[in-house]
Amino acid sequence: MENDLENTSHNGNPVDTSYHAPEWAKHVVWYQIFPERFRNGDPFNDPIRERVGGPKGWKISPWTGDWYKQADWEKSLGDSFRNGVFKRRYGGDLQGIIDKLDYLQELGIGGIYLNPVFDAVSLHKYDTSHYHHIDRFFGPDPEGDVEIMKQEDPEDPDTWQWTSADKLFLKLIEEVHKREMRIIIDGVFNHTGTDFWAFRDVMKNQSKSRYKDWYSVNSFADDNGQKFDYDGWWGVKSLPELKEVDETLVKPVREHIFAITRRWMDPDGDGNPSDGIDGWRLDVPEEVGQKFWKEWNALVRRVNPNAYTVGEIWTEKGREWVNGELFTAAMNYPFTEAVQDYMIDQSVSATDFIKRLRSIREGVPDEAKLVQQNLMDSHDTPRVASMIVNPGREFDTKTKPKEGFDVRKPNPEERRLQRLIALFQYTYVGAPMIFYGTEAGMWGADDPDDRKPMVWPDLDYEPEATHPLDKDRPADENYFDEGLFNWYKKLGVIRNQHLALRKGEFQELLIENDANVFAFVRFLNKKMFCLVVVNRSEQTQKIRIPLNHFEVEEGKHLENMITGNRVEVYNSKTSITLPPISGAVLSPEKN
Repeated sequence: MENDLENTSHNGNPVDTSYHAPEWAKHVVWYQIFPERFRNGDPFNDPIRERVGGPKGWKISPWTGDWYKQADWEKSLGDSFRNGVFKRRYGGDLQGIIDKLDYLQELGIGGIYLNPVFDAVSLHKYDTSHYHHIDRFFGPDPEGDVEIMKQEDPEDPDTWQWTSADKLFLKLIEEVHKREMRIIIDGVFNHTGTDFWAFRDVMKNQSKSRYKDWYSVNSFADDNGQKFDYDGWWGVKSLPELKEVDETLVKPVREHIFAITRRWMDPDGDGNPSDGIDGWRLDVPEEVGQKFWKEWNALVRRVNPNAYTVGEIWTEKGREWVNGELFTAAMNYPFTEAVQDYMIDQSVSATDFIKRLRSIREGVPDEAKLVQQNLMDSHDTPRVASMIVNPGREFDTKTKPKEGFDVRKPNPEERRLQRLIALFQYTYVGAPMIFYGTEAGMWGADDPDDRKPMVWPDLDYEPEATHPLDKDRPADENYFDEGLFNWYKKLGVIRNQHLALRKGEFQELLIENDANVFAFVRFLNKKMFCLVVVNRSEQTQKIRIPLNHFEVEEGKHLENMITGNRVEVYNSKTSITLPPISGAVLSPEKN
């Protein structure tokens, strides 16, 4: 156990702390899944009222219902939509994910990121009850799993067993790997839920609890009337913070986290991690000291040298967290914000946009540029479709309907901009990450509206006709957008077929602020490249692009992989006419 706290390998030699990104991570399109809302593959394991803490009459919400329409049990909690929405459960589970792996493969996905899957009370699972078990309602036998948990000493890994949910998760990993895809899961190591087994003991036994030093406790209840008080994440008492001393979590907490890290990365403990997860996404890592993360990342790389770790870093501080001792990558929210400012809000010029992207790239090691998660939306932001409907809002703030956020469905012109944003996302430096349903046409404000049940083509959905503030609104038809899905699918094919878009260098070729167009090239060498042209303007533009230093064989053209048309190259230049709000991806014709 103690060796895991040192920066040494199993044979005692120092661990290589230079930066390395796993090769596979340079080639994937990521897909983020919020498990409770992705697919209900097993209706017999749905959550129950007692675990949810729902009021009398509570029941599973209809997957295809009008999102803002309140059930009677929700109305009993208050008039506001938000009073009851967090008690909703839709029954998404692991079987639903397994059932839709072929869908993800068709979309061109190479890596899956799952929001928390560990046993927890809430719908979002960031309030962990057990790190060493998958949520009881994600597997086929919730009641049986609870009985298994009761037989264990959760502090002692030697007593841990495999529940039905755990076993189904291992099957999910196996099915993902069969398709030559990868899977990472959320690690929430700053805080737990109040239902966490150690915190329950602290609440019961107070200062006599053997786990009293696991948490940041301010005072224990006593006979003199003193109340139990502790630090919660951002003051949220349902998320008690784990105790940290000298830039790291206290020793028993570290040891527990190291044990569950091994459990999910190498389930059978044979030293072969092929049956385990391929990495981790780390929740709020800046709120835990770097000393802990260096110890933890060293362990991760010992268990699997090809593991991928990505931190939830919202700012350009990612440059302080992506290196050989810390994370492989960061969730690239600065990329998101830059794209919003230029593509959606039009608050910066094309020149300023390209400069910002260059600054973001320069903040991480060269190899890390290829594996940053370039996302446009997530479980913590409005859907990109609704960002487009509501331009001019500061990123990730003032995004609730009560602030005047327009909840309607995007119109065709707004979808056109979403397609252009996706084209840029798939061709820029780094790994694109799609939030579940973005490719299917889903829209919504920030939490909870970004967490609606996934829209599937085999289900019929009620129109969205209710407004969260009881205002009038037109009824919006809600259905799987096959055209938009095919667009993302096409972009996936283009990216997956062209190595230059995955590993190529980036070079700006043209920026014209007045015309609101720009072009860049991703290249491996002077003959292997992809030229990307973007017209963000509202007018058709004829764009002339210099191709100095890049060669096209005599008699050959560049193929527009979006339309299939060809464009000529003459005197190291080419030109293309693009409709408003559109783009092109050009590549030398093959023999």
